[in-house]
Amino acid sequence: MTQKKSINIGFRGWMLVIYQFIAFFTYTAFTNYPLNILADLYGGATKISTIYTVCGVIGIIIQLAISGQIRKFNIKIFGAVLGLLTLILGLLIMYLPFSSASIWCVCYGFEVVISTMYATFAVSILVGQWFPRRKGTIMGIATIAFPVANGFIGVFATRVFASGAPEVSKAYMPFFIVFLISWLIGVIFIKDYPEQCGCYRDNDKSLTPEIAKAMMEEEQENKKTTVWKGKHLFTCRDFWFMVVPEGFLLMFSVGMMTQTSAILGQFEEELSFVGGYSGVMVLICIFGCVGSYILGLIDTKIGTRKSMIMASAIMLLAGVLGMIPNAISLLISMICLALFMGASSNYTVSSAAQYWRREDFSSVFAGVNPVANVLAVSGPMLIARLFYSPMGYQAIFMVTAAAGVLSIILMILFKPSHVKELDDKYRKEAGKTLDDALAGRK
Repeated sequence: MTQKKSINIGFRGWMLVIYQFIAFFTYTAFTNYPLNILADLYGGATKISTIYTVCGVIGIIIQLAISGQIRKFNIKIFGAVLGLLTLILGLLIMYLPFSSASIWCVCYGFEVVISTMYATFAVSILVGQWFPRRKGTIMGIATIAFPVANGFIGVFATRVFASGAPEVSKAYMPFFIVFLISWLIGVIFIKDYPEQCGCYRDNDKSLTPEIAKAMMEEEQENKKTTVWKGKHLFTCRDFWFMVVPEGFLLMFSVGMMTQTSAILGQFEEELSFVGGYSGVMVLICIFGCVGSYILGLIDTKIGTRKSMIMASAIMLLAGVLGMIPNAISLLISMICLALFMGASSNYTVSSAAQYWRREDFSSVFAGVNPVANVLAVSGPMLIARLFYSPMGYQAIFMVTAAAGVLSIILMILFKPSHVKELDDKYRKEAGKTLDDALAGRK
């Protein structure tokens, strides 16, 4: 079944896009902003990046622990609870005094765990369940949130220090209000499946309500006996060929964005012609939006695998250009980084929906997402340590280029046909019917 390219997704479909978009923005603001702008107030970048990595891994372990049972969850309620906890922890980050730095660090650590599960796990499952064929385009729109959020970091920094003394709560308040509104949108308008609120998967109105309901009920029943549980998923070679490049794309986009101020500071005067740090962040925002949307459309049109190869090639180019000790090369490198940054979060949802059945999506995604994010959450700590290595910022780009090369190789080795062969084998062993549902996936 091919993916539809139209973005006519209906009112509730757009509500889900807004819900996912702001969830990504929330996650970025409450994890990246403190690490990039506020770290010196609470113990320094090395300490905060270590907290980020450790707590990110804890969140991933939790995801893996529940992956075998995720098909039984009411994802709407699960996501709503995680979103509420994200907002509560956000308030603590905003209002705890600097004298309570230790308590603040604990709250920040919990925020990393909860917001990661909220934005990149629970809400993303809803996207896959609502838009199994259009997920590339939908996530291409939603992940524009990452470059937009990073574009707003300059505004946030200015507001924090506007009066001289740091005022974290005032800087966060406009963002917090938007987060709260988006959470309410999710609670009010979104269900686990579109059929539960009178809508259709992929907004395909050629289906009758009766057929749509029957398809949903069949899928819910098949989920209970999915053949792609942990043992089969984690022993599938193509799973690893796919998930490692996804992790690398996330690692360097997330990691770089936590150290942009330090990296760009190497050529502060030379970059004044584009407005210095603030100007470069605006460019990252613009090109990040373009890259997220275009790579999402390419994902929909020619397949996730080819889109990921393109994103990995852009990552390789970013690494090569960044190694050159020149302000213009660094600027172009950061633009390349922006192009794959937003798209990097498309692929965990997109690949799980593209190469596995819809009935298996939640179980597969529950494995793909945490494994990819093991690499992602290590990004800030890795980038910080590379930056302070003898080779300085150039070491970051050397490692980025190497990751780009490896990612391209692994995605070339990834074979959708082999996934289908295993799917047929496991379904036959389980006594399930065989069909061509996965045939022709690119």
